[in-house]
Amino acid sequence: MAEPAQNADPMEEDVEETKEAAEVTDLSNSDVTTKYQEASKIANLALQGVVQQCVANARVNDLCKFGDTVIEQRCAQIFRSKVKGVATPKGIAFPTCVSVNECVTNNSPLESEASKHEPLKAGDVVKIELGCHVDYYSAVVAHTVKVGVDVATPVTGPEADVMLAAYYAAEVAAKTIKAGNTNTQVTEATKKVADAYGVKFVSGTQMEQITRYGIAGKTIALCSEDKEKEVTFEANEVYGVNVLVSSGDGKVREQDLRTTVFKRNAGKSYQLKMKASRYLFNEVNTRFPSLPFSLRALEDEKQARLGVVECASHELLSSYPVMFAARGSIVAHFRCTVLLLPSGTSKVTGVEFVPAAFSSDKSVDAETQAILDTVSKKKNRNKKKKKAGAAAGETKAMEEA
Repeated sequence: MAEPAQNADPMEEDVEETKEAAEVTDLSNSDVTTKYQEASKIANLALQGVVQQCVANARVNDLCKFGDTVIEQRCAQIFRSKVKGVATPKGIAFPTCVSVNECVTNNSPLESEASKHEPLKAGDVVKIELGCHVDYYSAVVAHTVKVGVDVATPVTGPEADVMLAAYYAAEVAAKTIKAGNTNTQVTEATKKVADAYGVKFVSGTQMEQITRYGIAGKTIALCSEDKEKEVTFEANEVYGVNVLVSSGDGKVREQDLRTTVFKRNAGKSYQLKMKASRYLFNEVNTRFPSLPFSLRALEDEKQARLGVVECASHELLSSYPVMFAARGSIVAHFRCTVLLLPSGTSKVTGVEFVPAAFSSDKSVDAETQAILDTVSKKKNRNKKKKKAGAAAGETKAMEEA
């Protein structure tokens, strides 16, 4: 006679629940550190590929699609083994955005609206932003290039001031964010750079602690009028350094370009009425439950465009509108991810910027220069060359596809 089925031991269930509750999600867990590092490698590779294609006559929409494709294809090649029967989620943490000249950020156009954006031309200032995640541990990066720039004939004037200020401010921030320092130290150090070059931070610019599933925790406000609450950085934390600099007043506003980047608002619910809205929301819950996405990623663009209105109006989604500075303003954007490892701060995202291509009659003070001169944890030149070669190969493969 068969023995009766036994109920699961409640003590064993409690042990399993305790193990899950005690999961370590900061850098003290070497697996977590590896996931951040792998996400960073892919983000850098995608960014390098997009930078290389920022040439005259390149289309903004094609650049955005290229960056996203590189991330998705590379992610498919890592962490293939399932853990307890579950595949490791990985992919885009922030959709590739390409914002040109006065357009400041979040420009990721739909295929149907690609014609609204003129092809790149020599002299355009192009801001690229994208991100990759592995198991929802995100690495985000942004970089600014000037189309057709040549070290032999350096850029001068306000363009040089903005580019150098943005780059140096991001570098100073990355070097100042370390265990034991405070957010006010970072704010003061970056402000000195902006003041030295006579530029302003774009309104609302801030840096934030990065945690699993998104951004949360401690912040560093670069241009807030309110007194900043001081917090201290601790080992095993992750931060996103984010610097946007303008030659104008720093104020930004929306114009007529469609918002295409959104993020699911966790905890919000609503009984959607439209079929298109339900289609979009189901796709978001399945594919993008916690990180930003572009409507370009949806297979049915028409349904996505229709459905997003109801989803956003009932706060199921938060938007990342395309923002513009005043006409004639020059804006530069640099962003990197830094890991506060026990061995020191490690900047894990960012591609090469050549200061020699920009010449300014302004410079930072000796204290700031001393910070810039400190040696960061970085890869040697051979690894840089290898990465650049890999990015070039990726670019060629995509062009031939």
